[in-house]
Amino acid sequence: MTPAARLKAARRIVVKVGSSLVVDPARKAPAVAWLTGLAQDLAALRRDGRQVVLVSSGAVALGRGRLGLEKNARLDEKQAAAAVGQSLLMQAWEAALAGADLFPAQVLLTRDDTERRRRWLNARATMEALLKLGAVPVVNENDTVATEEIRYGDNDRLAARTAQLVRADLLILLSDVDGLYTADPRRDPEARHLPLIETLGPEVLAMAGGSNAEAGVGTGGMATKLEAARIARSAGCATLIVSGLVKRPLAAVAAGARASLITAPGTPMQAYKSWIAGSLEPAGSLTVDDGAAGALGDGRSLLASGVRAVEGRFDRGDCVRVLATDGRTLGVGLAAYAGDEMERIRGRHSGEIEALVGYKGPGVAIHRDDLVLSP
Repeated sequence: MTPAARLKAARRIVVKVGSSLVVDPARKAPAVAWLTGLAQDLAALRRDGRQVVLVSSGAVALGRGRLGLEKNARLDEKQAAAAVGQSLLMQAWEAALAGADLFPAQVLLTRDDTERRRRWLNARATMEALLKLGAVPVVNENDTVATEEIRYGDNDRLAARTAQLVRADLLILLSDVDGLYTADPRRDPEARHLPLIETLGPEVLAMAGGSNAEAGVGTGGMATKLEAARIARSAGCATLIVSGLVKRPLAAVAAGARASLITAPGTPMQAYKSWIAGSLEPAGSLTVDDGAAGALGDGRSLLASGVRAVEGRFDRGDCVRVLATDGRTLGVGLAAYAGDEMERIRGRHSGEIEALVGYKGPGVAIHRDDLVLSP
């Protein structure tokens, strides 16, 4: 498959933009013309029925410009620059997207938000709601509060984790080169461009860590882009490494411009369900009646009305076994409610749940997307 064909086939896309593309270095201000062009690309994708999430660097660079700080500022100064620059970054995206009849939604994440299950569930629910409501989520690392222990380290990895979070099927990394080469094309005229990469073996990774080490911008480089692609690939998400040095980079790829496609096996949903089935230890169990068991077999969610018994102490988002009345394991899934709440709502209709738990939550005990049935 070509990069253009993969872009055309994608339904949910995460686009990552680095600081050198967002910020005009001469003016230390937003690169307005370039942002406007990318906004037009995003609008074209939306008109074609695709959903788009934007991961944008640039807050620290814009904040440094406003505060008059040097690039080698102290950590507290860098975090202050992030606080000042984040509002400038969102103003820039607000203006650019408004011109394309779109609007942004600011989402600031730390590593804990994608690695602790409850926070991951909250972040996923928020992102799903934003996409459903028509917003363009603009994701950045929360540099104002992040410490080394909870940092992603660079926005390539943040973009990959975001793709994993929203179950995107394509991650696009906009770079200062048009993909991966066998050597650094700026130094070696014999370097070959790699349009299709189907495995990320040591020989491919060595190309990025050696001769391509300077490719890319900001805190990342080609090595971090391939690391991001590896993370995305494990979640069933393909990656495109694309040159951002044109005004309409996504339109250019759609028209056949050179790029590197890193494929992924399976789909995001298959990868997600494999993670549930193989990586999580069940913290409890739900015994369901025969009607619920039949509904699960037909691909439906587990309703609270079909739950007959609750065992174990578990939180919302923990993995639980789903058992038939004879004790057989029907599958495993992520509980939509904590164990004590599940005890209150078992056997009750969806319309009664809010009054029983005290808040408006999901109308199911386990959503079908979070459920894996036993073979």
